Amino acid sequence: MTDDELFGRPTAAELVAAVREFLEGDVMAATEGRVRFHARVAANVLAVVERELELGPDIAASHAADLERLGVASEAELAAAVRDGRFEGREAELVEVLRRTTTGRLRVANPRHLDG
Repeated sequence: MTDDELFGRPTAAELVAAVREFLEGDVMAATEGRVRFHARVAANVLAVVERELELGPDIAASHAADLERLGVASEAELAAAVRDGRFEGREAELVEVLRRTTTGRLRVANPRHLDG
C-alpha cells in the first residue's frame, strides 16, 4: 500500500510543495527585509523536505544495499572498518560507495552543488 492509498490526497509532498510555493510567491512578493529573508529560508527548508520525501526512499534503499555489499550494517560500522583498514585492496569499491552516498545526500540537501 502506498502513502497515497493510505492517507489520500493531497500527499505530504504535495502539501509541502504548496506551502513552499506560497512562501516563494505570495509571502516573498509582499514582504521585504527580515521577513522576506526568513520566508526564503523556510522555502529552502521545504524544498529539502520535498526532495527527501521524493528521493529519500530510493536513496536509502541504494545506500543500504551498498553497505550490505561492503559487509557492514551501518555507517558507524563502515567508519570503523575504514579506520581498521578492512578495505585494503577494495579502495575503488569503497570510493564508489562513498561517491554514491555523497551524491545522494547532495541530491536532497542542495542539488545545485552537483551542477558543473
